[in-house]
Amino acid sequence: MTQPPLSQAARPRVRRSPNTLLRHLLYSLRGGFLVRPMLIAIILGLGGTVLSSLEETYPILAAWVPTVLFPSRSDPQVVQVILAGIAASIMTVVSIVFAILLMTLTLASMQFSPRILVSFVRDRTTQWTLGLFLGTFAYCLGALPAARTVPFAFAPIATTVGAMVLALLCVGWLIFFIQHISQAISVNHIVDRIASETEDIIDALMPHGRTSDYRHGLPAFELHGDMRPVANVVSGYIRYVDTGNLVAVAKASGFQVRVLRRVGHFVPAGIPLLQVYGRRRLRPELVAALLAAFDIGPIRTLQQDVEFGVIQIVDIALKAISPAVNDPSTAITCLDQLGRILIRWISRYGPEVILSDPPHVVRVVIPAIDMDGLLDTAFEQIRHYAATDVVVSARLLRVLDDIAATTGDAGLHVRLAARGRRVYEGCRTRLAEADLGLLQDRLALLQARLVVGHAPVALASLADGGSSLGRISPSAQ
Repeated sequence: MTQPPLSQAARPRVRRSPNTLLRHLLYSLRGGFLVRPMLIAIILGLGGTVLSSLEETYPILAAWVPTVLFPSRSDPQVVQVILAGIAASIMTVVSIVFAILLMTLTLASMQFSPRILVSFVRDRTTQWTLGLFLGTFAYCLGALPAARTVPFAFAPIATTVGAMVLALLCVGWLIFFIQHISQAISVNHIVDRIASETEDIIDALMPHGRTSDYRHGLPAFELHGDMRPVANVVSGYIRYVDTGNLVAVAKASGFQVRVLRRVGHFVPAGIPLLQVYGRRRLRPELVAALLAAFDIGPIRTLQQDVEFGVIQIVDIALKAISPAVNDPSTAITCLDQLGRILIRWISRYGPEVILSDPPHVVRVVIPAIDMDGLLDTAFEQIRHYAATDVVVSARLLRVLDDIAATTGDAGLHVRLAARGRRVYEGCRTRLAEADLGLLQDRLALLQARLVVGHAPVALASLADGGSSLGRISPSAQ
């Protein structure tokens, strides 16, 4: 029996669970130009204030400063000039740093994809650069009031030396930052960084490798009782699901929960997000506790969304092979990194979709992307738009063969070979006959794995008797 969803008036105000809120705050700390730079600036600013105050209380702190730096240790005007000069110059440099950042973000957004800006703003070097410069400015401001002539003259010598050290550090860090930015806008570094972050998500979501003793399987299950849909109350993308909290709430209430949308999906307000099964009354407090396990926002993130990392790389590849750009080398780089991600995926057991507590007592059923869905996201659009580019299509076939080489799953070999045939069939009507030899060789290698599995196959023993071997260009290998 299906019961109607809660009315709009009965829907409680949803607050994130403590774990979800903590995860959101930690992700914000790692990703953005606000939290980490602000914390660094506050710490250094307080450091300047506290150090100048301690120096006034304990004058011995300034005894270690060489006399050659401050021959007169009771002249606050010298200290004021140094601190004010450092603060003014640092703010000038900060404006230059922000200009470089804006230029870099604009260039990356236009040349590659707007979605990769998530990776740029999470760059720790950039965050530390902003924090260091703003912190040096705050340090000087915090120390400046201590240098005074009334009611008695006081010059915070040790604090001023600290400001000079920070200024020298800023000069060296600026050079390092410029060198870092010159590398960060390189497409190879961008794609490699996205792939590394995506692999980290895979490792977190799928910790059990296929070579371990872990037993993975989908047990049979049934959902009992009346079904009651729970509507979403905030439009946005599902960015994170606190599965532990979801299972705990389901266990404590005696309900079974089916999640209808997976991480990365957009859920409009009013659309059912959950189905709750049970015979007890579904109270608004329980609905709020269930919805609190979801972090929903306006943009997708790399907290649990493996597909989003793949999409970012695919966007770069699609723009690279567009007629306006025509950069097949970038597309090849993207395909190599996509293969790396998918190889990591198939080396592990898939994410848990049936959550039980205690064992064999199903509490939550949650959807997750599977291997075929990830293959579709990674390669289907590239396959379609690269049908007129023999080099990109050949690399796509080789990536499929690399993936097949890392698994003994015969069913996956069949599906990969079918994808390879679609690549070849899409190119056959758009390329000249002379260009198809390389694709035939690559497809033959892939199809040979249906018979020999992991065993290496000599290229000359496959398609065309090896006659196409000499046509493989270095860029396509």
